[in-house]
Amino acid sequence: MSTNETNCIFCKIAKGEIPSYKVYEDENFLAFLDINPHGVGHVQVIPKEHYRWVWDLPSGGGQGSIGAYFEVVRKVALAQQKAFNTEMIRSQIFGDEVPHAHIWVWPNDASGDPKDFDTNANKIRAALE
Repeated sequence: MSTNETNCIFCKIAKGEIPSYKVYEDENFLAFLDINPHGVGHVQVIPKEHYRWVWDLPSGGGQGSIGAYFEVVRKVALAQQKAFNTEMIRSQIFGDEVPHAHIWVWPNDASGDPKDFDTNANKIRAALE
């Protein structure tokens, strides 16, 4: 494990060392509400394994691949559409503010309190079922 992984806040969230409002989790990926949301239901989707950039994930369609990663992002976006009764979902690939691959996904025009984390997480989780 590199120093970057040891000090990475997203790695700590993925390992359960830091609490989060999880909306989706499987063996390779985790989606959780952003603690400083840009809007209602703003989610971070991350690989559990530490990759510096999204483009560092392995290619192909297997488990843990970039293809599988984008399928999870798609699931979350479709759940947000349903949960918040909105059509437009924004997404943005980031990596400079936290040195761990992550994609922001959030409804463009959803109403509600962005900081009502319990309610927003429950809505997304219910829409994923």
